[in-house]
Amino acid sequence: MTTQDLLAADTSMGPVTLLVADLDALTAYYRDAFALSVLDATADTMTLGRDTTPLIILRAAPELVHASPRDAGLFHTAILFDSEAALAAAVYSVATKAPGTFTGSSDHLVSKAFYFTDPEGNGVELYWDRDRTQWSWTHGQIEMSTLFLDPNAFLQEHLTPEAVDAPNFGDAVVGHVHLSVGDVATAKEFYVDRLGFEQTIAIPGSALFVSAGGYHHHMAMNTWNSAGAGRRARTLGLGQVDIVVPTADDLGALGERMQHFGLGARDDGQTLSFDDPWANLIRVTSAV
Repeated sequence: MTTQDLLAADTSMGPVTLLVADLDALTAYYRDAFALSVLDATADTMTLGRDTTPLIILRAAPELVHASPRDAGLFHTAILFDSEAALAAAVYSVATKAPGTFTGSSDHLVSKAFYFTDPEGNGVELYWDRDRTQWSWTHGQIEMSTLFLDPNAFLQEHLTPEAVDAPNFGDAVVGHVHLSVGDVATAKEFYVDRLGFEQTIAIPGSALFVSAGGYHHHMAMNTWNSAGAGRRARTLGLGQVDIVVPTADDLGALGERMQHFGLGARDDGQTLSFDDPWANLIRVTSAV
């Protein structure tokens, strides 16, 4: 691939939109357990985040049903914190206010991660990255693993007394979005060959990790629960994945590339929207 075929190095992820059955309950979960702020609210939509950065958008859709665990869709939304202390404060908050939603923790070599499932079954990861100088690449593939991470030991080391009384999560962004898909080859064709991410890890027949600018991954796709899944019906769960490119020129270049491949992107002059092969809605905007 040439640089013209790639997403810009400063590409990042925007908020993830979830279609939810109980807007009040999900708002309470993310606001109270995750200590996110309500940044904007309407009768049927809540936007929650840190400072002015939106992370999760909840949209009421009580008429919809839950997807099957075997369907394509969201695996998890991953929120990235700028320090281990901030991550510890967030983990402690969820662990004390919604302890039944914790599902595990891992050291991935490039990061330390804690996993949760919200009350409607949407996966959430909270994580912190090690400095890029500590990441290791072999034959163009980043080295990641799933090592044991003791959550209690992590909290004992990094949780400050101040955070117990008044959680201070610092800056937080959506670091990556992980999807369940039907097959890895189709995911690579769409997200790498068409959309313009670069492959960082490929586990044949199982999972694919992709990024812009040498990050470990901005998106991932796996078939662990969903092998063979086709296009999604409209259900509760994932509503939209947002990707942010640096400039309007980057957005224009992507639009031309998607048009070249006949992928039918909707272009309103400010955003590009299109479906991936499993009918996951992807929206791309520019930062400036």
